[in-house]
Amino acid sequence: MARLHLHLLSDSTGETLEMLAKAALAQFGDADVQRHFWPMVRSVQHLERIIDDFKTNPGLVLYTLSNEATRERLEECCRQLALPHVAALDPVVEALEERLGQEAHGRPGGKNKMDAEYFERVDAIQFTIAHDDGISWDDWEEADIVLAGVSRTSKTPTSIYLANRGYKVANIPLVVESPPPKLLFELRNPMVVGLTTAPARLIQIRRNRLLSLNEKTETAYVNEDRVSQEVAFARRMFADNGWPVIDVTRRSIEEAAAAIIKLYQEREGRREENRPPQTGPKPI
Repeated sequence: MARLHLHLLSDSTGETLEMLAKAALAQFGDADVQRHFWPMVRSVQHLERIIDDFKTNPGLVLYTLSNEATRERLEECCRQLALPHVAALDPVVEALEERLGQEAHGRPGGKNKMDAEYFERVDAIQFTIAHDDGISWDDWEEADIVLAGVSRTSKTPTSIYLANRGYKVANIPLVVESPPPKLLFELRNPMVVGLTTAPARLIQIRRNRLLSLNEKTETAYVNEDRVSQEVAFARRMFADNGWPVIDVTRRSIEEAAAAIIKLYQEREGRREENRPPQTGPKPI
């Protein structure tokens, strides 16, 4: 099987382009593809330094460039080298323009929006790391989402994944002998989500965790009756407070996070619908 050189060029972090390429390549099994990743391509001068690699490793070029001069130079170079090239987001943008009846704006200015989103995501990650495992609960009101669940229900990895999507997340382990702070039940801004799983699956995960720590002694941590009680305790708390619940038994971190994001977006949509209209003087 011949090797394909796939060049990915972006004027930002390139995360969107990478995800798109990964999803598309998944349809081709064990295809021999070598990816060449070029993020932060924001000038013609930067692009010129990449062109030599095009010549050495000719292949398919996918790009998301907002600067017109850089974009035109890339397309001209690809035509000269007879390289197939695809502006990955153009079909989507064009379809939206047609349906919305307006022209997409911010081609050069799109960089500012992406920069703002980048820094918002950094803030979300820093907040989430600082509020892991019940830490700094006194300012949970600043969070977008608070995850609650018994030990080993994927609270931390799910929180980090959500933070990478720009959500400020705190999480807290629920322990029968140690009730959570009262503030958890008084939060107004964050959406509290309960994470649960099947007791048998939870025991298996906990046993693997103990083995990784070279701990072979059977404890209440993996006792079947005890674990069932923990899960039931958490479920009662979720039900008593009307919190949405995600069962992570057969869900990957990505699937659980996607379900949480959907719940959050639906809640924000309802909030927007119920928000009273702004009052004050009308603009002249």
